[in-house]
Amino acid sequence: MVAIIDYDAGNIKSVEKAVHALGYEAVVTRDRELLLNASHVILPGVGAFGDAMHKLQGYGLTEVIQKIAADHTPLLGICLGLQLMFESSEEAPGVAGLGLLKGRIVRIPDKDGLKIPHIGWNSLKYPNKGRLFDGIPENAYVYFVHSYYLEAQEPEIVKATTEYGVLIHASVEKEHIFACQFHPEKSSDVGMKILENFLKIEE
Repeated sequence: MVAIIDYDAGNIKSVEKAVHALGYEAVVTRDRELLLNASHVILPGVGAFGDAMHKLQGYGLTEVIQKIAADHTPLLGICLGLQLMFESSEEAPGVAGLGLLKGRIVRIPDKDGLKIPHIGWNSLKYPNKGRLFDGIPENAYVYFVHSYYLEAQEPEIVKATTEYGVLIHASVEKEHIFACQFHPEKSSDVGMKILENFLKIEE
């Protein structure tokens, strides 16, 4: 069973539909036991970093997510879910993230001709190709919606990058922890293949 963490964030339903479309059972939940017993866990999200961390803490989910990571259950963060896995964000000074991975979230710099938030399709490069991208050629396009981006502290965990006025760390992998700044559930066949690759990963 695939568990999708419910903390009142946007975009949870479309992730659930994508998992079902791939033929997997999925449950949207904040129940501790369901989350800890799932084969795979997804932390989706659209919204603000500080508000999201407040909700995760309010629902008692920060400790649960850290236990999921400690138990080596495959864990996937999507969009805001990626950002929450790191230590801090310029969007919410003083608010600590989950700290599962080292790095910080910073605002996309203003630049002539670039709209913020960054909304649209961008191609991926693979500095260190990861398991999420098995069978997906470099320069494949995926769909982004974000104003802030990741600067990972450990270059080796960065598995995909894109350019939007600045080099964006678009996907990371470290052991059983995976994350994408883009939305695989909205990225057509490429995105569905990325989700399928994640769901085939074993502990």
